[in-house]
Amino acid sequence: MSTARTVRGRDALTGRTIEITVEDGRVSAVRPWTPAPGTDPVLLAPGLVDLQVNGYAGYDVNGESVEPGEVRALVRALAAVGTTTVVPTVITASEAAITRALRAVARAIPYVHVEGPFIAVEDGPRGVHPADQVRPPDTAELERWQTACDGLVGMVTLSPHHPGTSAFVADATARGVLVAIGHTGASPEQIHAAADAGASLSTHLGNGAHALLPRHPNHLWAQLADDRLSAGFIADGHHLPPDTLRAMLRAKGPERSFLVSDSVALAGLPPGEYTTPVGGRVELSAEGRLAELGTPYLAGAARCLAECVATARRDAGLTLADALRLATASPGRFAGGRGLLVPGTPADLLRIADDPEHTTVVEVIADGEPVR
Repeated sequence: MSTARTVRGRDALTGRTIEITVEDGRVSAVRPWTPAPGTDPVLLAPGLVDLQVNGYAGYDVNGESVEPGEVRALVRALAAVGTTTVVPTVITASEAAITRALRAVARAIPYVHVEGPFIAVEDGPRGVHPADQVRPPDTAELERWQTACDGLVGMVTLSPHHPGTSAFVADATARGVLVAIGHTGASPEQIHAAADAGASLSTHLGNGAHALLPRHPNHLWAQLADDRLSAGFIADGHHLPPDTLRAMLRAKGPERSFLVSDSVALAGLPPGEYTTPVGGRVELSAEGRLAELGTPYLAGAARCLAECVATARRDAGLTLADALRLATASPGRFAGGRGLLVPGTPADLLRIADDPEHTTVVEVIADGEPVR
């Protein structure tokens, strides 16, 4: 038997007061609503969409013994802080380790993002990905991944410097797999050739790169300039300085930009020193900076997407509505049209408390039900 509920408030993206009807976990209607005089309607926003999640709250998609239950727990933990659409991200590893992780991913998520292993091997662009597992793109390996997870791989990040990249990109996109450019030191010509073949995204642009680059040309300028590429940005206050984030968002424009958390398993845990399989001894600060112990080098991202929305708003001088769009409708274009409050979409929405200093998620509704 169908059950319906109504949610009323002010749309944080448009400023309009609306009434949302939810039936069987989906939005069935959105209508104008007139609140009683003197009332201050609660702010409503779509649930956040994160296209790059390695882990959170101690759960690790790339753990050596990851199980389906752990992935489901990861999805629930992120829903509780406002991220209602999660794309688990499997990083560079042996083929056996990648397929093991893919098998563990719960069917409740839209797809899996495999970041690597077809990336650059040199220090800097490689990041913390293991050098001994970096390899050229291989369509046959992609097919084996899909066999292992019933076709759940929906995005692959690669460096287009590898020979045969264009053929791989064309084949992958023909199969419905999104191809992103990242962890690369590729030339502008190689970047544009990948876009010619069908690549449509840039993974955490501005990170996964050499510490020093030629002033021009370089792969950052090429990706910023290519209008066929939409770019993800880690707006955690540590991966991109405010001036850099602001300039890159302006260069790509809001229609080709989105935020990602790129969070790892230590995100959401108390500050302190930890030992991780990748990175060894690390320190998580109270400000959410995760670094190799005793060094200035980052060891991953440790903030959820809601915190990145608040940071982007502050660092890039964005309105609440513009910052939210970068974490809802914009990435939702690459997740089946999620991140919108329109009839027919999953009933994922947030109640938000907002003031000039803080933006706080106070309630999460996922698939029409409150998340406890």
